[in-house]
Amino acid sequence: VLSEHLHHKREVLDSVRDIVFLLDGSDGTRNGFPAIVDDGKDRVSVVQYSSDPAVQFYLNTYTTKREVLDSVRGLRHKGGRPLNTGAALRYLRDNVFTASAGSRQPQGVPQVLILITGGRSFDSIDEPASALKQLGVLTIAIGTRGSDPRELQTITGEPSHAVSVSDFTDLPNVQEQLSSVMSTVLMRVTPLTPTVTGKNMISQWIVFFCFVLQNSCGCKERVQFYHVPAGKDVVFLLDGSDATRTGFPAMRDFVQKQVETLSVDDGKDRVSGCSVQQRSSRPVLSEHIHHKKRGLRHRGGRPLNTGAALQYVRDNVFTNSSGSRRLQGVPQILILLTGGRSFDNVDSPASALKQQGIYVIGIGTRTSDARELQKISYEPSYALSVSEFTDLPSVQEKLSSPAGKDVVFLLDGSDTTRTGFPAMRDFVQKQVETLSVDDGKDRVSVVQYSSDPAVQFYLNTYTTKREVLDSVRGLRHKGGRPLNTGAALRYLRDNVFTASAGSRQPQGVPQVLILITGGRSFDSIDEPASALKQLGVLTIAIGTRGSDPRELQTITGEPSHAVSVSDFTDLPNVQEQLSSVMSTVSSAGPNIDHWWKII
Repeated sequence: VLSEHLHHKREVLDSVRDIVFLLDGSDGTRNGFPAIVDDGKDRVSVVQYSSDPAVQFYLNTYTTKREVLDSVRGLRHKGGRPLNTGAALRYLRDNVFTASAGSRQPQGVPQVLILITGGRSFDSIDEPASALKQLGVLTIAIGTRGSDPRELQTITGEPSHAVSVSDFTDLPNVQEQLSSVMSTVLMRVTPLTPTVTGKNMISQWIVFFCFVLQNSCGCKERVQFYHVPAGKDVVFLLDGSDATRTGFPAMRDFVQKQVETLSVDDGKDRVSGCSVQQRSSRPVLSEHIHHKKRGLRHRGGRPLNTGAALQYVRDNVFTNSSGSRRLQGVPQILILLTGGRSFDNVDSPASALKQQGIYVIGIGTRTSDARELQKISYEPSYALSVSEFTDLPSVQEKLSSPAGKDVVFLLDGSDTTRTGFPAMRDFVQKQVETLSVDDGKDRVSVVQYSSDPAVQFYLNTYTTKREVLDSVRGLRHKGGRPLNTGAALRYLRDNVFTASAGSRQPQGVPQVLILITGGRSFDSIDEPASALKQLGVLTIAIGTRGSDPRELQTITGEPSHAVSVSDFTDLPNVQEQLSSVMSTVSSAGPNIDHWWKII
């Protein structure tokens, strides 16, 4: 069904998208299955599912169109029940949209999922659908009358990306609509590799625009490229209830200072302001707020309906018609200032904002509900507190301070390091003591490996420094041979530096790997080391005289990040060198200053 569209785009858009087709192969689609099978382009993968998913081929299985077509033509209906769309989406996230399966997402290649289904999912689709959005996958869902339209819209995150047909034989009729949605993939924001320079991370962005010309033109398609700095869309949601009347001037001043740091005049940044009280919040148009920030007036009213305000912002402010550039990849930020507990429920609208990829920062006073703020915020660490609104200036210093990092220790636990393992353990303990774990800035994981890796604890296992240190002190040598460093690095990429394991890489938090090894790897480290670099992981490798210095430099990608000691008992001697390298990790965590300067 997609052959005409994909063939039409092939000449100009070769190797620009990774496309995965997820086909409902349950018992309910047996008669319609032949109608939903056709060819793809660029890199293509096809997965069938019913109660469980079955990969027909991965993104890197075939390299020619003929091979893909031959495989597609040979597809046979899977069968089975019930229809577990949630499990299938989760499987795609963990096993198909990955570098090892051929995904080029780390290189900035757009990721597209086309779901074709004929029924309602038996399991929940909320969490796996949200995970795909966070990964940056654009999802298009096509369902028949047996499908649930709301479910399809939840999966896509955009109502216009959910398409309905009466029956699978009507799929050709949605060709034009599908082409329109697919064209949005070509407007893409891709970050260049950032230059790490101490406290300030400088990141440029490239925006790709594709223009499809009229058929009357000599050439039907042309691609033009523009190199422009990125911007952001920022919405301030202010508590305008009776309880904040005296504190409102301080709120207004805070907004004014933040707006003054933005690039509104050159069109990079857009700003909106809303106040909330007993009725729906009323947005101030983005093009006017820069000039009216000093003229904001307190609204008054009761009760405080934060939930309704969040829903209003999602439905009426973070939209194309209101000036939001979310579909073009521009970061969306909501800053909530509130002085009380919400009268209505905030759970559903807060969740909807997260699913839409909006970064919410909640700032409350002592009369606010701390748990409520954490629910609303993108992450609990994005919820901040002040005693009074007059203390907001002090928040700015906190917001601008170094945020944190995710640190993973990979320890050689093979037979050859048995005597040196206590020194390794002590070294890790001393490093953890320098980190800011208790305030949520830093997260720590420890993995031991020999022939295979063994996770001691993940980045989200512990939330206090005491818990981390207790676990480190209790580490026992793993043992085993041979030393497969390549397999261990690959395991970290696929299972530790992931959102489900606590990595905050999608939010821009620096990812750090500290490898301590005493030998040469038995397997190849080239591909997994490269994959970690593409993910943006800064790797520091510490080896003894039994290690291969060139191998360590290949793993780190930077000679100065490969450190040598004679023996593990000499690890304390490299403390200063390690601190120097670690200091180059720029702050990129949950703080407004980060979103202002980097996104």
